[in-house]
Amino acid sequence: MFIDFRKMKNSLERIETIYEEGRVKRLVGLTIEAEGIIPFVGEICYIYNEYNERIECEVVGINQERSILMPFGDVRGISTGSKVIATKKLLTVKISDELLGCVLDGLGRVQIGRSPENYTEFTIDNKPPIAMKRREITEIMQTGVRVIDGTLTCGVGQRVGIFAGSGVGKSTLMGMLARNASADVNVIGLIGERGRELKEFIYHDLGEEGLRKSVVVCATSDEPALIRFKASLVTTAIAEYFREQGKNVILMMDSVTRFAMAQREVGLAIGEPPATKGYTPSVFALLPKLLERTGPSESGAITAFYTVLVDGDDMNDPIADTVRGILDGHIVLSRALAHKNHYPAIDVLKSVSRLMSKITSDEHKQLAGTIRNLLAVYQDAEDLINIGAYVHGSNPDIDKAIQYINQINEYLKQSTTEFTSYEQNLTILKGIFNNLI
Repeated sequence: MFIDFRKMKNSLERIETIYEEGRVKRLVGLTIEAEGIIPFVGEICYIYNEYNERIECEVVGINQERSILMPFGDVRGISTGSKVIATKKLLTVKISDELLGCVLDGLGRVQIGRSPENYTEFTIDNKPPIAMKRREITEIMQTGVRVIDGTLTCGVGQRVGIFAGSGVGKSTLMGMLARNASADVNVIGLIGERGRELKEFIYHDLGEEGLRKSVVVCATSDEPALIRFKASLVTTAIAEYFREQGKNVILMMDSVTRFAMAQREVGLAIGEPPATKGYTPSVFALLPKLLERTGPSESGAITAFYTVLVDGDDMNDPIADTVRGILDGHIVLSRALAHKNHYPAIDVLKSVSRLMSKITSDEHKQLAGTIRNLLAVYQDAEDLINIGAYVHGSNPDIDKAIQYINQINEYLKQSTTEFTSYEQNLTILKGIFNNLI
């Protein structure tokens, strides 16, 4: 008689062990209170409703002898006395190289593409790399976007914020980065996006070429706040997995503001006091924990681009202000430039890359500085020039700005299908300012 022990082992590993059983005592808004279980915060629990459907929940707080849970799904059918099962497990995501080209939901389950057969289970709430063990950033990250590579050069492992109001071109810029940037893998998190924009981004902005080397995590605005919050952690965990494989990863998250909004909903639901603009203290504690998880490590690097949705184009919004202080640079999209059909609508004078001076050559720094100087001079004198009050020859700096402004604007504009390598970029800049430098 032959006994297949491998088959028996695989079967046993799939059995879900029941540790504790409790009952629902109260349901208010987004939260469920349960008695009879002693779980830890972050533990996954299951509630069985009146139709015997299993609803996955997470423990988000503890109130004396009751556990506070938030569901990942619909609460309909849950009543007082509904059974609650504690699993003693954290939320994990199944990750492998087979996820490339797939679209996942906010909990890391494959929605478009094939589920991986060989995978590693990754916890989604990991610690950032130890600061002293991070590799130094010395290599240039080629994005293929002229204005970024030329005037806001980013390094491999740098973390950059893209700040803009709604409808200024954030998603389009992200699509350009995903298609053109010199990375092995793209991991894209669409947090709180409109359902209409999802397929539009995947099939038009990202395209077949971009999707082939990408993993997309989506949690639309109609999803529960907890799923939108977890989607940000799942996105980061997937990027960390590929970084551990020694790969050069680009992580793009749209947007970190909606991550903060989701955590605000969770925090208020469990009784946290509101602080600045209604955001709870936990929001400002969690932001650095999320953003510091990216960057270089001993094995690989995650270059991160986080979009920040600023209400009413207010760059001093509390979330925008906090994120700007954590990241290694910020790219500001201007609605005024977008209205002039200037795309990508990046305001060079309001944007900065904190590592550009360290990773670029002296010649490149001089060329980028010339663009900034001429743009600043022209902006200060623009009203005088437009009304015809400026007399040519009055100020040599303004004369130079007027001479070069059209060439500079043409350089800063770029169609979504156009790609410019880093070397071509420098050649174009040298051609523009050949007689000036």
